[in-house]
Amino acid sequence: MSSQTGGEGRAIKSFWIEISFALFLAALGGVAIIDSLRLGAGWAADGPKAGFFPFWIGLCLSAAALTVLVQTLVKRSDAVFAQTHELKLVGAIALPTALFVAVIPFVGIYGAGALMIAGFLRKLGRYSWLFSAGAAVVLMAGFFIVFEFWFLVPMPKGPLETALGF
Repeated sequence: MSSQTGGEGRAIKSFWIEISFALFLAALGGVAIIDSLRLGAGWAADGPKAGFFPFWIGLCLSAAALTVLVQTLVKRSDAVFAQTHELKLVGAIALPTALFVAVIPFVGIYGAGALMIAGFLRKLGRYSWLFSAGAAVVLMAGFFIVFEFWFLVPMPKGPLETALGF
C-alpha cells in the first residue's frame, strides 16, 4: 500500500486511496439501495414510496463509485497521495477532533471544547498548562454566553453546566 520514495520517506499512493474510497462509497450506496428496497422504492397510487429517493441516490452513488473504481484501475497512476509526515500532521488534528466529538455526550460541548483548546495550545502551541487552561476556560465561557444568552441556542450540556443550573 505504501512505497519508498527518494529521500522523503514512505508515501501512500493515490491509487490505493482512490480504490479504498470508491469501494467505501459503493458499499454505502449499496446499503442505501438495500434499505430503500426494504422500505419500498417504487411508486404508489399517492406518489413515491418512502425508499424511492434514497434508492436512486444510492444507485447514483454506487454507479459513480464504480466508475471511479474502473477509471482508477485502468489508468493505474503512480501519483503520491501523501507522505508519512503529512499524514502525521493530519492525524494531529483529526484524532483530537474525533476525541472531542466522542466526549461531548459526557462533558458537554463546552467542556469538550475547553479540553480540546487547552490540549491544542499545550501540544501544538507549546504554551504552559496554566495559560492553556486559562485561555480555554475564557474562550469557552465566551462561547457559552454567545450561544446560550445572545443567540438562545441550547448546546449539549455536561455535568458542570447542570451543576450550575443550566
